[in-house]
Amino acid sequence: MRDVTPMPNDSETIHKSGRVKLVVTTVLVLVALAVLLSLGTWQAERLQWKEQLLSDMAERRSATPASLTEIEAMTGRGEDVEYRTMTATGTFDHARERHFFATHEGKTGFYVYTPLTLADGRVLFVNRGFVPYDMKDPATREQGQILGAVTLTGYARGELLEKPSSIVPDNDTAKNIFYWKDLSAMASSTGLGADGVLPFFMDADASQANPGGWPQGGVTQFALTNNHLQYAVTWYGLAGALVVVVGAVLWRRKYPGARV
Repeated sequence: MRDVTPMPNDSETIHKSGRVKLVVTTVLVLVALAVLLSLGTWQAERLQWKEQLLSDMAERRSATPASLTEIEAMTGRGEDVEYRTMTATGTFDHARERHFFATHEGKTGFYVYTPLTLADGRVLFVNRGFVPYDMKDPATREQGQILGAVTLTGYARGELLEKPSSIVPDNDTAKNIFYWKDLSAMASSTGLGADGVLPFFMDADASQANPGGWPQGGVTQFALTNNHLQYAVTWYGLAGALVVVVGAVLWRRKYPGARV
């Protein structure tokens, strides 16, 4: 006798296929929902972080200016000194000024970073301010090359340990044009030893105008982009929309003739 295996009928095949599709669809929907909710939560956490950062910055900016010794102690303890008001006294070494490519008030030019030699012989690189592109040569602004000891107020700025983005050009030390604040490169390109250079910058504020008006001080930018709330609402909104769409589909299947 021949062994005859019964073949599944069309209704069973359709039923099994429908269950597989339902399982796959459910998994995909749950994964998508989890991803959207995770992105929304991540942006909400970033929002809290950014708001705390802005609050800390405002507090540092409004604090009584710290001495150079205090800033050094803070950095030694690993504290964040970014935008901390500070003061420093020394003599500018104008022959070693470095030029950081920048724009200010719609004009293209450079921030002038000049070594400030302290009483103990060490050096602090100071961002004295902005000069237009055609005033890169110090000879075009001799009045602003201050001689003798000066006392400055401004903001401590941390050094960058690596290039912030691959789209940022490499620094051109041969032409004395810097596209990112590489303190070690600035120091070495002037012939200064790294051991004698303080591990942070200072941005001079606009309280002391330079003779001739250049460099133009007070160029520190305090604005930070904060779109995290918008992003969080977007991701949570997409998650909610997904739930509504899935709910509408299930309702239509259960009540084919009903309106959602």
